[in-house]
Amino acid sequence: MTPFPAEPVAPEPLRPSADDAGSGVSRRRLLGVSGTAAVAGVVAGATSAYAVTRADDASAAGAPTPAAAPALALDAAIPFRGEHQAGIVTPAQDRLHFVALDVVTKDPAQLRELLKAWTRAAERMSLGAEAAPGGLVGGGPNRAPEDTGEAYGLPASGLTVTIGFGPSLFDDRFGLADRKPAALEELPTFGGDQLDPKRSGGDLCIQACANDPQVAVHAVRNLVRMGFGVVAVRWSQLGFGRTSSTSTAQATPRNMFGFKDGTNNVKAEEPEGLAQHVWVAPEDEQGAGAWMAGGSYLVARRIRMHIEVWDRTPLQEQEDIIGRDKKEGAPLGQAAEFDPLDFGKKGPDGQPAIPVHAHVKLAHESQLGGVRILRRGYNFTDGSDGVGHLDAGLFFIAYMRNPGRQFVPMQRALASKDVLNEYIEHNGSAVFACPPGVKDGEYWGQALFA
Repeated sequence: MTPFPAEPVAPEPLRPSADDAGSGVSRRRLLGVSGTAAVAGVVAGATSAYAVTRADDASAAGAPTPAAAPALALDAAIPFRGEHQAGIVTPAQDRLHFVALDVVTKDPAQLRELLKAWTRAAERMSLGAEAAPGGLVGGGPNRAPEDTGEAYGLPASGLTVTIGFGPSLFDDRFGLADRKPAALEELPTFGGDQLDPKRSGGDLCIQACANDPQVAVHAVRNLVRMGFGVVAVRWSQLGFGRTSSTSTAQATPRNMFGFKDGTNNVKAEEPEGLAQHVWVAPEDEQGAGAWMAGGSYLVARRIRMHIEVWDRTPLQEQEDIIGRDKKEGAPLGQAAEFDPLDFGKKGPDGQPAIPVHAHVKLAHESQLGGVRILRRGYNFTDGSDGVGHLDAGLFFIAYMRNPGRQFVPMQRALASKDVLNEYIEHNGSAVFACPPGVKDGEYWGQALFA
């Protein structure tokens, strides 16, 4: 396959007009500006509500009101370039399209050119434009369009596109073996795992999040189309209804079991927490893995929930399994969602108000030597399993500084003691190294290939 033709990665940015500042920038509007300059630097400064803040909940509980993040319009464009990749601490959007890919070429030059082309296309789509300047009509009537068209006329919808590199990419195919970060290791098998190889692993991953499902699907569809002959889809997952809050400007969502999920998640407004638990520090990866400084490691787990069994479980048993009140999300023994978890508090029966094997206790940092992670998961429903049961659950995504030191001990504790395991099964798993953000003139993973 002929490598993609070289062209500038960071053209002169287009500055948004006053009219653009508070609204989404649609692909249709951007067609009126010629070339790639139309999408290089549109940034939305919207101030309309992104989501309900948790300030009222905290105030009602008597807790200090957290500092809310600047709100963004649901259709706003989110900057693509920066110190870190978008889509990690970005306030979690409502929809997800995640794909893991295998690299089918053995030519490293083709892989590099694809990453350059992907960078250009992802930046364009993040800003509300089509995947390529030609769009729907590029190449004329006798060639396939340069954009698939299903997002034509739609706003940016908060789209973020995030890329990661799997352990399998660092074999002898591309001369990257000596560039593999020390922390990028395949996850071990945990007790209760029922992993499907067809839903696990991958050389590369693309995470597209947006507030419009069509925009997220469009982004992945076009990047995969551009990679024909270089990459092939290994597995993918659609998600809806975020199951974590990554910003104090967001209310805590609920998972498919009906419980609030991710109350104590690391938030974008916690720079010290992010530095400690999420971002790879320069001292973490010396030598070969130094290109990962400022990046983060992504762990993905497809967790099927046995919905029908859970739905027949008494409420008190459900709450004891989780360790929280189902309606308000308050820790058992407390009144409000953001009240502290008190594992020493006793209930009326003299037993711990939060059972010793409750999910929230086993996953809490106090039980794990201070370990925390940034969760960014989504609900999924993939039809039925052929015998009348929903194939539904949680597509768990989490970002962290070192999977072996954070996710592995957490999951081992949950796998061995969590009563919730009777209602769930992990049937997909992967880990990826997500490099730092791209600066002007750079492309995804450029430091890896330097």
